[in-house]
Amino acid sequence: MKTIHLSYPHHVNNDSILGPYSLAIGFFDGIHLGHREVIGHAKKIANDKGLKLAVMTFDPHPSVVLGKRNEKVFYITPLDQKLELLQSMGVDTTFVVRFTSDFAQLTPENFVHTFIRQLNVAHVTAGFDFTFGSFGRGDMDIMKELSNNDFEVSVVQKKADTHEKISSTRIRNALTAGDMEKVHKLLGRPFRIPGVVVHGDKRGRQIGFPTANIQAKEGSFIPATGVYSVRMLVQDEWVDGVCNVGYKPTFKNPDEKKLTIEVHLFNFDKNIYGEEVFVDWYHHIRDERKFDGIESLKQQIDKDKQTSIAFLQKLH
Repeated sequence: MKTIHLSYPHHVNNDSILGPYSLAIGFFDGIHLGHREVIGHAKKIANDKGLKLAVMTFDPHPSVVLGKRNEKVFYITPLDQKLELLQSMGVDTTFVVRFTSDFAQLTPENFVHTFIRQLNVAHVTAGFDFTFGSFGRGDMDIMKELSNNDFEVSVVQKKADTHEKISSTRIRNALTAGDMEKVHKLLGRPFRIPGVVVHGDKRGRQIGFPTANIQAKEGSFIPATGVYSVRMLVQDEWVDGVCNVGYKPTFKNPDEKKLTIEVHLFNFDKNIYGEEVFVDWYHHIRDERKFDGIESLKQQIDKDKQTSIAFLQKLH
């Protein structure tokens, strides 16, 4: 898959444009089942009409530029992970448009001229609620008007379960609640966090449950604090485990608010510091809580381990 980064005003090397394209357009955070419907429709058009399949996404999230608050934005799929998923779906080219103040002020007409016509797009597919141009003044009806029949436009209606739209917002709410089964259902796959194994305080090893301390990729959405059944990909091997995400209240001063992600892997004793890993999240076992001593903590960790083993065995 070719990845082409664009900004406004952009200067595209015509040699890099391999169209004509069937283009799916949207922010696509999560590449959830609704997004897959949009991209799948664009792929069918590409196959039927002999076009290249392209996806247009944006970076960073528009709220970073348009929002009045200075809060950090966390992504269900950080850009690198999004690109990997798109490649796995057979996308030929992904256009990553830099979302800037200048870009946000584009008229719908200028957006279509610059980011549709100039990119040799023959067919545009987007969700029913996609908007573009300054203040979101452009919608898919306006996209059709502005096409002047130079390119075709398809609109994919909402994909819902139990009459509620599948959306990135619902997935974020489920992650905040620790409901990994709902997240799995909406994504069509387990929730995944990319990260690196870093040195921790090694307290887990001292009490008989060595853990890999995971530094999540910058911008990753971390689920609710608690204990989870997980699988971790490390050195090309998927290993079952149990994960604690939280503030370790049994050991830490409650005023020290440093969030940690620690994974105890089953039947695994390799040295993996510095390794890039993926953690797939399956099931919330319990909330994080403070224990009155090491022994009661050890008993609970062993119980959590057995719970996770039983849960994950059902998936094999």
